[in-house]
Amino acid sequence: MLSAQPGPSTLAVEVLSVSPKGLWLLVRDREYWLDARDFPWFCDAKVRDVYEVELEHGHILHWPKLDIDLELDSLSDPSRWPLVAR
Repeated sequence: MLSAQPGPSTLAVEVLSVSPKGLWLLVRDREYWLDARDFPWFCDAKVRDVYEVELEHGHILHWPKLDIDLELDSLSDPSRWPLVAR
């Protein structure tokens, strides 16, 4: 008996990997690299808090324990979103 192909993921957003240089994020069916230079808010965060992310209203990423909200469009082209915390 052959197993069926796995179905689509039920998670809307998932952190795939965290490193000192940034993090890989899967949103629906697309992967994003969040470079620490463009998204410095995660640099000093606890890894377990980075993994707790939610997709709200279909376009806002929210990390409740870190009080971080990111517009999904800002992941594709961070240079279009010039406000960066220092």
